[in-house]
Amino acid sequence: MKIIKGNVTTPKGFKAVGNFVGLKKEKKDLTLILSENLCTAAGCFTQNIVKAAPVLWDIERVKTKENKIKGIVVNSGNANACTGITGLRDAEATAEVFAELAGCDKENVLVCSTGVIGVNLPMEKLLNGIKTTYPLLSNSFESGESAAEAIMTTDTFIKTICVEIELSGKKVTIGGMAKGSGMINPNMATMLCFITTDADISKKMLDKALSECVKDTFNMICVDGDTSTNDTVLILASGLAENDPITEENADYDTFKEALFEINKNLAVNCVKDGEGATKLMEVTASGIKTKDDARKLVNSVVSSNLFKAALFGADANWGRVLCAMGYSGAKFDPNLVTIVFRSKAGEILLMDKGSPIVFDENKAADILKESDIYIDINLKEGTETATAWGCDLTYDYVKINGDYRS
Repeated sequence: MKIIKGNVTTPKGFKAVGNFVGLKKEKKDLTLILSENLCTAAGCFTQNIVKAAPVLWDIERVKTKENKIKGIVVNSGNANACTGITGLRDAEATAEVFAELAGCDKENVLVCSTGVIGVNLPMEKLLNGIKTTYPLLSNSFESGESAAEAIMTTDTFIKTICVEIELSGKKVTIGGMAKGSGMINPNMATMLCFITTDADISKKMLDKALSECVKDTFNMICVDGDTSTNDTVLILASGLAENDPITEENADYDTFKEALFEINKNLAVNCVKDGEGATKLMEVTASGIKTKDDARKLVNSVVSSNLFKAALFGADANWGRVLCAMGYSGAKFDPNLVTIVFRSKAGEILLMDKGSPIVFDENKAADILKESDIYIDINLKEGTETATAWGCDLTYDYVKINGDYRS
């Protein structure tokens, strides 16, 4: 696998563009993605019971094995969530207008929205915007970057990645982009991710690869403990790389899944790095756990702890908050076997060893926690399973950003 310069327009057959159509005050607010042919598609969606209209539309489109996808319409500035029957009709109308331009059925179009909840979409602006933006679609790198820019809300930087692999002697490319900065919690977040690939892969295997990759990437991040109504990860596969079709678990499938995992991990971690008001990234790894489920519960609980996130912001080595978060995680473990280490590029420090607290140098610990990337290592030596989650510190700026989000 090789990381290359690229984004969602790099795989064969894809065009994209981002544009300003008036949904937001001045920043780009509409993204279009188009494939030259109908694509195999897979998706993962928010686990919030309250699902936005576009999520409900997309779930119906991607769950059907026979249905292929031609393109995606994404608007920012308005989530089209909690908008009742009107919201569902607006999502359908959005797909219908794009479908007319692309020469396909509305069922071949996916729709995503992000922004303020509980406000109806300004449909005249949106539908006219789709019509004026469609001719701007391009397969250029710059156009792909503009598409990534237009899905942003409180994000401070665009998030794109592209990798190249070889399947059955053919060069295959996978490109991705994501947005996410706030309302981010394990089990997906106010997070949108779009992945394109020219790999030839069956619906069944694409579903399997995406769901398994999301489980250990996007489902293992936390900014603020809120799970959104709009979270969506979509992947389109055009098949234009002409590799031998992947229809079962084999060497090509493993190579594809490994690359897809790296795409998801990169974008997920960048969402956390760009967490609203965040100054630090924390990576929490638990090893020596009896079950994978318990390992995931432990690390997700730690990265979701507001008390520990606040301590991280203050460079306070309050490791007791780590152990406390583990204790209410729902995982089964013996506290008397827990070892906890904090580390960064400034060094590492042992804080708890097999259930016993260690007297440590407070100044050294503070220096370690003043770095931008902090690693928390937890070991129990009760089993062989491991899991990693990513989170950020909780800062004053998070409150400022969300105190006037709608303005």
